Amino acid sequence: MKHRYLPMTIEDKKAMLETIGVNSVDKLFTDIPESVRFQGEYNIKPAKDEFALLKELSRLATKNADAKSNVSFLGAGVYDHYSPVIVDHVISRSEFYTAYTPYQPEISQGELQAIFEFQTMICELTGMDVANSSMYDGPTALAEAGMLSAGATKRKKILVSSTVHPEAKEVVKTYAKGQYIEVVEIPHNNGVTDIDALKEMMGKEVAAVMIQYPNFFGRIEPLKELEEIIHADKGMFVVSSNPLALGILTPPGKFNADIVVGDAQCFGIPQGFGGPHCGYFAVTSKLMRKVPGRLVGQTVDDEGKRGFVLTLQAREQHIRRDKATSNICSNQALNALAASVAMTALGKHGVKEMAISNLQKSAYAKKKFKEAGFEIAFDGHSFNEFVVNCKASVSAINRELLQKGIIGGYDLGRDYDNLDHHMLVAVTELRTKEEIDEFVKELEDYHA
Repeated sequence: MKHRYLPMTIEDKKAMLETIGVNSVDKLFTDIPESVRFQGEYNIKPAKDEFALLKELSRLATKNADAKSNVSFLGAGVYDHYSPVIVDHVISRSEFYTAYTPYQPEISQGELQAIFEFQTMICELTGMDVANSSMYDGPTALAEAGMLSAGATKRKKILVSSTVHPEAKEVVKTYAKGQYIEVVEIPHNNGVTDIDALKEMMGKEVAAVMIQYPNFFGRIEPLKELEEIIHADKGMFVVSSNPLALGILTPPGKFNADIVVGDAQCFGIPQGFGGPHCGYFAVTSKLMRKVPGRLVGQTVDDEGKRGFVLTLQAREQHIRRDKATSNICSNQALNALAASVAMTALGKHGVKEMAISNLQKSAYAKKKFKEAGFEIAFDGHSFNEFVVNCKASVSAINRELLQKGIIGGYDLGRDYDNLDHHMLVAVTELRTKEEIDEFVKELEDYHA
């Protein structure tokens, strides 16, 4: 065979054509008029042998500005965090790497237990009663929370704070459009949700209010005050939260959140140009039967031995479009496993220490920026991100920084008209004092 990754041989192709009663592949396209068929040669490079191809791909890969060869201060939902070595070792095992949904518990105990542990740890971090076995990513989990809220309350309006991740807001709006649900943004005041505006916007038609904690600007939202306003009109309180930050922040469950969602990318999942990630979805016990995706439960067999099974939901729930709670038909089990391994390796105290390190290093960076004369927008309590006014084009600055081996922060001018020249800076536990000092020094040249 010429192509070791394409298992079909010439003989296989001939046999398949004979079986369906045609003598060439061209016959399969007879329904398409020849006048609209492409007749020329594709504008692609000619095929190469395996060695030459690997060499070219390796050369192209070296052009990528990754966090291993550069110092990264870019966050905005995808972060450069420490990942224990054991994570890759475990998820590379074939029994996990190739596993599909564990519908047959008698042969899927390892996979089911791993998912159960993920659910348990998410519940401990969020302070919620029940968590599912994962979602595609944080934004789709947030959108699913909106759909659950609308269905449970029989209301058709969702309020989303303007401090929620811009891309997550767009995903929510996309989901809502198909369900004829109105999505309205709540303005912010000094980088946190405007409480007075929320009071005016609340009403009996509001199904849910969505808050991010910490929010997109890195600020810590006042969940206690927000919850009282939302629940006064019997709306659902939905919180999108960074699970690492919950290592030190009071969990949303303590503030009576109805649904808590987020992305577990911070635990053992590489940045990978923005995906794939692992969303989580946690609820109060009264909503457990409305949870999208899958739930794994713990039980005992006839001999009293502990075992694990998919529970509360039938497979048909996810494939009958008209009657399904949700049409999500899969999950991110391998990435959920990676997050579980990372959290287990770090341990309860390790997660807290890692979160504290993010908090301290971010505070140090903010202090150095202030000393250098930079304005910190929305200054106040934050986790590992904050906003710096660069007084110059952020995209231009980032191009220059990249030449010096530094990946700069996120250009907020892309999403907020009034935040042109503002950079969202992320400082994780991996950044050193020397790297932070160098970053501030380099930005001073553009700020002068």
